[in-house]
Amino acid sequence: MSLPVQRPEFFLDRSLGRFAVASRLRAAGWELVTFAEHHGDPGPGQLTDSQWIRAAAGHEWPILMKDKRIRYRQATIDLIIQHRAQCFVIARGDLTSGEIAQRFLANRRAIYEATAQPGPRIYVVRSGRLDRLPHASPEL
Repeated sequence: MSLPVQRPEFFLDRSLGRFAVASRLRAAGWELVTFAEHHGDPGPGQLTDSQWIRAAAGHEWPILMKDKRIRYRQATIDLIIQHRAQCFVIARGDLTSGEIAQRFLANRRAIYEATAQPGPRIYVVRSGRLDRLPHASPEL
């Protein structure tokens, strides 16, 4: 199956940093907006998870993020479900920005295909596959 003609534009959460991952994905042809590009640089506690998740979902931007404990963060999962967001999560905290970018790139086809399905959905991005979190990704 080929990549969709219309490539999605992604939202890169601040958990992935401001430059390294974004520049590697952009160099590979991904369209994306970083947290800092969209929201500026709000101080700690200035922008809630609900606010930025709602904003990304409102723009229909699938979210790329890193959270090694995502499956245990029910409040975050609930926000993703509430705002019908799509999230692709690196669930390891020990990867370099190059390794993180490579995981997204290695799963590009699967990620692009998954964005054709409506949210809410959360996928954990592994080295060679996506795993959907079932309790955060109801069948529609």
